[in-house]
Amino acid sequence: MRLFSTTSLGAERRTALSCLLPLLLLGALFFYGFLLWTGWLSLTRSALLPSDEFVGLLQYRRLLEDPRWQASLWNLLRFGFFFVLLPLALGLGLAVLLDQRLRAEGFLRWVYLHPMALSMVVTGSAWRWLMDPEQGLAEGLRRLGWSSFRWDWLAQEEMAVYALVVAAVWQISGFVMAIFLAGLRGIDESLVQAARLDGAAGWTLYRRVLLPQLAPSLFSALLVLLPAAIKTFDLVAVLTEGGPGQSSELPAFYMFQMAFERSRLGLGAASAMVMVMMVLSIALPYALGRARSQARGAQA
Repeated sequence: MRLFSTTSLGAERRTALSCLLPLLLLGALFFYGFLLWTGWLSLTRSALLPSDEFVGLLQYRRLLEDPRWQASLWNLLRFGFFFVLLPLALGLGLAVLLDQRLRAEGFLRWVYLHPMALSMVVTGSAWRWLMDPEQGLAEGLRRLGWSSFRWDWLAQEEMAVYALVVAAVWQISGFVMAIFLAGLRGIDESLVQAARLDGAAGWTLYRRVLLPQLAPSLFSALLVLLPAAIKTFDLVAVLTEGGPGQSSELPAFYMFQMAFERSRLGLGAASAMVMVMMVLSIALPYALGRARSQARGAQA
């Protein structure tokens, strides 16, 4: 009987591996294969079509000297700062609110999480209409009697990037709320009861006991938000198209423009590799730290 169970288990593992192996190979090909190919293109003189003419780091030097790339990095800093800070603040506030066991918690959770079900293309299209100074929210408020109200951020170079912030924060804040709420609900109830017996209640309970326990949730949220800011493309393409001028262009949109519309494939590949390095600089330290902590736990 034991031999039959061991044989059956081995057969199940081989069957599962045979089913997963093609998917793993395809995933490796389309991720690592194209990543390596992009890295090679960034070292060549590729223009409209890929080229095998090796030029070393020439494309990277051109990239760093390009004022348009420098402007996209500055836009990324402005966009990324608010894209990270505001969802963290709003998500934490909403999580604390829902943690009060409200009667309408299910409905409120649906309302806050609903934007995450929409793609960035849909979000950008909706907010482009809302921010239209002639027929969007501004026109609606003027019809209600607020005749002096204007919301023309899409037409202002200094404000266009903040239009991206508004749309992106609206979509992602509910997801961050879910992360923090899961962290709050995962805190040991005995710790909460002990704090209440010691007299902690209300805001003091959250500030002294509960919020310090949310460090893993905070790191998880940052691990989602920071790479998402770097990779933001579709929202820019739909909402502002990088304009006015290049005032709201982000690195991902710059990469697309260079690679597919400006016939500068090598320069676009170089910008893509820089973005990959940005994302890895965020993800790798977290992954290494987590692996070390798990190794310490296994040794203990």
